[in-house]
Amino acid sequence: MTKANSSGREVHVAVAVIERRGRILIARRPDHAHQGGLLEFPGGKVEPGETVQAALIREIAEETGLKVPEDSLAPVIGIRHDYGDKRVFLDVWHTRDAIGEAEGREGQPVDWLDPSELRDDQFPAANRPIIRALRLPGVLAISGPFDEPRKGLEILESSLAVLDPDEPAMVMLRAPDLSEDAYLAFAEQAVRRCRELGHLPLLHGPAERYTRIPSAAGIHLPWREARTLESRPVPVSAWFGVSCHDEAQLAHAAALGADFATLGPVLPTESHPGQPALGWPRFQSLVARATLPVYALGGLGPEDVPRARELGSQGVAGIRYWWRESD
Repeated sequence: MTKANSSGREVHVAVAVIERRGRILIARRPDHAHQGGLLEFPGGKVEPGETVQAALIREIAEETGLKVPEDSLAPVIGIRHDYGDKRVFLDVWHTRDAIGEAEGREGQPVDWLDPSELRDDQFPAANRPIIRALRLPGVLAISGPFDEPRKGLEILESSLAVLDPDEPAMVMLRAPDLSEDAYLAFAEQAVRRCRELGHLPLLHGPAERYTRIPSAAGIHLPWREARTLESRPVPVSAWFGVSCHDEAQLAHAAALGADFATLGPVLPTESHPGQPALGWPRFQSLVARATLPVYALGGLGPEDVPRARELGSQGVAGIRYWWRESD
């Protein structure tokens, strides 16, 4: 990646996530460079008058020898970060269609790694949201209403059958109608069943629930819980999400160290009649300024994943497309 200058202006950097057979192309920065010795994704500074796509195609060819079709590039996330000696905007794009064999044409070692092999401390600090985006699935399935644990487990069992067994989903175990004891009884068994099927079960509600059921993959906090916090409430080994509805809430979630956020409602929903919807243009605008992966929420299903990703989000979150309501 081309070295950015150290002036007070924000430097626009194009970053490429090049995927091939499920593995990601990674390089190691020269020891003498800014953040030297750390791993990085290919890319470099966008020159004046240059589009980010053109910058990616140029930089990838110069650094690795790969050719990238412009129409194969799709946005992943935009990240603003202040290193102290420089401010950068990482404009991250993804492709699966790079042509050729990768080589370090600037003398840098390159390798194809599985997303699970990417570690935060091996990359510059600004890359953390990129790593999260690569590990997170495109679908966040949320449980719908039920009034007692046994019924919830019955519905969960039939609902899990709707999810693609070859595409692990993140499953948010949301049950606002249950008492605390009832929720924990439901969640303990639900976490076990989700794990058996290869999905990632998230608890929902107060952060303390994760200490009661640490076998969960993590926790998602409603805004009323997240707003009272000043720091990340769970270990970095656990997934941590926050429900957001506007730019200020997204910024607070990022400041807490959240791994992702849900944002909505994007479209009108039956579960929240009368609540104003963001609409796709507003959603896109908010995602463009967010510094963490964002799921679109509200009136959406898996068929909306391509559009949501095109607008820069991680994917979609929803209830009705998969949760099988009881009769």
